[in-house]
Amino acid sequence: MSRASQPTPRSDDSPAIARHGRLRSNGVWATVAKAAASVLAVVLASGTAVAAYAAFDLAATAKPTVSLGNESVLDGVPDVGAIDGGVNLLVIGSDSRAGQGDGFGDPDEETAVLNDVNLLLHISEDHSHAEVISFPRDMLVDVPAGCTDPASGEELWEQYDVKINSVLAYGGMPCVVKTIGELTGLTIPFAGIVQFMGAAAISEAVGGVSVCVAEPIEDANTDLYLEAGTHELKGLQALQFLRTRYGVGDGSDLGRISNQQVFMSALARELQSEGTLTDPVKLYSIAKAALDNMQLSSTLADPTMMVSIAKAAKDIDLSKIAFVQYPTAYSDDWSAVMPTDSAESVNLALQQDLPMTLDPTALEDNDFASAADPNAAAVEPETPADVPAETPATEAPAPTEQALPSDVTGQTAAETRCSAGRTLADQ
Repeated sequence: MSRASQPTPRSDDSPAIARHGRLRSNGVWATVAKAAASVLAVVLASGTAVAAYAAFDLAATAKPTVSLGNESVLDGVPDVGAIDGGVNLLVIGSDSRAGQGDGFGDPDEETAVLNDVNLLLHISEDHSHAEVISFPRDMLVDVPAGCTDPASGEELWEQYDVKINSVLAYGGMPCVVKTIGELTGLTIPFAGIVQFMGAAAISEAVGGVSVCVAEPIEDANTDLYLEAGTHELKGLQALQFLRTRYGVGDGSDLGRISNQQVFMSALARELQSEGTLTDPVKLYSIAKAALDNMQLSSTLADPTMMVSIAKAAKDIDLSKIAFVQYPTAYSDDWSAVMPTDSAESVNLALQQDLPMTLDPTALEDNDFASAADPNAAAVEPETPADVPAETPATEAPAPTEQALPSDVTGQTAAETRCSAGRTLADQ
């Protein structure tokens, strides 16, 4: 099979013409039946008088769902309590302007179906650790055969060395899931697509996120202007913070990912400190915002499933929640990035369900990286345990964690880092 030709790279502000797909939807009665079946589960999980209303209200506002084709892996998963076993969930951020109003450009002239954000959430089998892997939008990937054209329904050929953010337009949500699954060696049974206003609505539902800004952020492209200091972000301002690229780091997508990790780690800290993951009313409001504003896989559309996944993460130590940027290096012409050899360490950790430990020096001397919080307390290094001078020759014990190479960047939820802002004069 010949290698597919690579289209001329586009700038961030020049989206391609979109192909709008037809998504498979559940029937109205199927949705109502699912809601009825989940009422008892919601009542048991929440113990509140609003439970029955919540179940039917969520079902009434849910968008049509998409089948990923691998739903059988969830057979037997309980609806009440924390989900049994591990979780692999892909969140896809689409830059489509369709249905988003006129605040993001003309939806007819400036829209595309590009998966510019790709976040893989992995919760371990024993719920002791979690990882969120960010895949750069300009990363070159191979797209496996078997994807379906969202417009025609025809099966598509494999593709080679294409930018990952083109896969959503090529084969829809299931194809993005399949591509990242092949890349990492995982089965991913849960997925959802969120657009601009969906991200704003969900940030409102969680009550806002407090973030640290080391240097002023000035970005005329997203209309975001923040002074150095701490800011409580929600709604449109939170969306602007997640979208900004020119206003942080080195102005690249890698800088944007690092900035998003600042936001996500702060969100994780606030969700735990405020007890959100144990509060059924707060969980309901977040689930409603997701159902109202996201295109979900059929496996994720049941609100009790969302609650079960949330409960799986509620007791994970913040130091065991790692936000990791999938390691890449620029291509020769700087038009794209490619996975480095270190990506295999990330893949193996995911496949073997091992917690990832980041090299504490990995963020040093990186133009795109977030900044250390000057007010954060110093963390004393752990004293290594004494090792006997001589040990009997036995089989090496199985690894208990995966130490990542120094070119793999990220942070844990326990670390408070700050956005490395850029002013207009620096752009």
